[in-house]
Amino acid sequence: MIQGEPTGGRPQTAAGYPPAAAVAALACARRRGKPAVVNTRPRQLTIPLQNPPLYTRAAFATSDANAEAVRAVERWPAWPNGALALVGPEGCGKSHLATIWTERAGAAVWRPEIALADLAGRPILVEDADRAGDETLFHLINRATLDGGLLLTSRLRPTAWACALPDLRSRLNALTTAEIDEPDDALLIALLEAQFRERLRRPAPDLYEYLLKRMPRSVAAVRETVRLLDEAAGEQGRPLNRLLAREVLDAVEADLGDALDD
Repeated sequence: MIQGEPTGGRPQTAAGYPPAAAVAALACARRRGKPAVVNTRPRQLTIPLQNPPLYTRAAFATSDANAEAVRAVERWPAWPNGALALVGPEGCGKSHLATIWTERAGAAVWRPEIALADLAGRPILVEDADRAGDETLFHLINRATLDGGLLLTSRLRPTAWACALPDLRSRLNALTTAEIDEPDDALLIALLEAQFRERLRRPAPDLYEYLLKRMPRSVAAVRETVRLLDEAAGEQGRPLNRLLAREVLDAVEADLGDALDD
């Protein structure tokens, strides 16, 4: 969804699951010190083969859930008033997309310890912009066109950001906003494929549809699911297929139920 004058924000969750809760559910067994799968085979030595994550345009998975947001970011430097707010749930790809823009625009990344004067004349990225502070946002939005562009990321739409300056409120309400929606099936499968590829894994082809039915529908849950399956396959010397996935996810769900009963 792309809006010139966004209205009130809706909760940024994935299919009813808060992203942090989705990860917590899948990681519960690990935190409680229990094995994800009970197996009588000898534990196999695992040598990590994971590739470093790629934050390139080619590595960014696109679907109907984020295609409009991608197009909005790629319209730079033609953003209205030089600024764009990129919003969406935790782990949806905001930082990845923002990193792509930063490389393309030669932008600086603002941090609280950096003086605004040191960033003058350059496009600027502000992550978690709703926490940046009124004075900082007011200054950066006013200079967005002069500096060459301002990209603000957040889980919430700018209309929902807290601020005490009336002049800043009017500017936030007028910001052009690009929203990454909750992930659809196409995006989740693309992300699963990318995560397994980063870990140099080739799962059985029918595993993807099975995982869509079992795991919470969030990008954070994709990462945690792949991590758990990768660890189980490596430690037990087993192929990545539906049988292994069922054992791992059944164990996680059982352990989560125990935790809720405690």
